[in-house]
Amino acid sequence: MIQAVVFDWAGTMVDYGCFAPLNVFMEVFRRKEIAITIEEARAPMGLLKRDHIREILRMERVAGLWLARYGQLPQEMDIDELYADFEPMMLAVVHEYAEPIPGSLALVDRLRQAGIRIGSTTGYTAEMMAIVTVEAKKRGYAPDHVVTPNDVPAGRPYPWMMYENAAALNVYPTYNMIKVGDTVSDIQEGVNARAWTVGVIQGGSELGMSEEEVAACDPEQLLMRMAAVAETFRAHGAHYVIDTIGELDTLLPLINERLLKGDRP
Repeated sequence: MIQAVVFDWAGTMVDYGCFAPLNVFMEVFRRKEIAITIEEARAPMGLLKRDHIREILRMERVAGLWLARYGQLPQEMDIDELYADFEPMMLAVVHEYAEPIPGSLALVDRLRQAGIRIGSTTGYTAEMMAIVTVEAKKRGYAPDHVVTPNDVPAGRPYPWMMYENAAALNVYPTYNMIKVGDTVSDIQEGVNARAWTVGVIQGGSELGMSEEEVAACDPEQLLMRMAAVAETFRAHGAHYVIDTIGELDTLLPLINERLLKGDRP
């Protein structure tokens, strides 16, 4: 039976649309006179932020821009310089992006009433999370356990943060856990941990829309964009995809029934 749910942070439980890291990534590259696109900035979302910068620089178009501007392909020292700009900028603004996503607080209340423990993983560093957790708690969200990439040998897509949650929350085997996130790296993390893995669309980075944009979007166009996100999640192994975070607990009876039948993720 499901004993714990492990949530991602930005784009899943707080920061609707996952805009805090997006805006900072765009700015640090702009300062280097490299015009990355929103799609390029979002593509590695969910990774440890230094790894995220590395993945952007590995993109063929971005590497080509870098070569044209600096006369050589990006080097490790370039990652160091970009991250040196990124971290203080992120620390300066991350407190502004801790507002819980609609439906998340009520969901956590329902899960706790059902005896479900609440864990979390993130692509943010421990220093960033020290700010985010305080701000989120002021607004009503405080998971039972928080793990950052600093606490483990490597961040996503490795499963180590999931295992740390399992140990802290006393859950074994890991098929008694659900991992929920809004990025491909979230899905990979859950799958690699052999936990039931759920992708959430609205509010997330993969969809990349604000609340206002979702509300104003043509319904047919929105459905098409959401279907594309769902397809991406399933292609990377998601067991379930939900439209909004508040729907998560509707999956509990389905997953528990599968577990009783012997199904495993």
